[in-house]
Amino acid sequence: MTPIRILVCDDHAVVRAGLLALLGSAPDIEVVGEAGSGEEALALARRLRPDVVLMDLQLGEGIDGVETTRRLRAETPAPHVLVLTTYDTDADVTRAVEAGATGYLLKAERPEDLFTALHAAAQGRPSLSAPVAGLDGSRDVGVRVVG
Repeated sequence: MTPIRILVCDDHAVVRAGLLALLGSAPDIEVVGEAGSGEEALALARRLRPDVVLMDLQLGEGIDGVETTRRLRAETPAPHVLVLTTYDTDADVTRAVEAGATGYLLKAERPEDLFTALHAAAQGRPSLSAPVAGLDGSRDVGVRVVG
């Protein structure tokens, strides 16, 4: 089985280090790069051609995760983008999905849910964290719910 090639984009170095350690424990995932900004993620994605970009929404100075997602999805070939963030407002979710994000996960998810969502994203299948999907019926979504 060919490993899923992942590019991690988060502006916090400690978060990136934790994600790299976690993802490195999965035999079917290969982290091909890490970026601390949207601009860096775009440049690395063009060079490294990941299957999935694991994207934070807030990236400090420069372009944010939504705009980075929009630009990544306009590339040929376009990587899938799985948002991994702490922000769960309707506006944040809508902006990310409209920009082309394949999935939207909260950083509070269990590691196994992140792995499930990465596999889904690599296949172009959407997934959402349960709170984002509105299991209380507040959101009508037709995607896989994790967590």
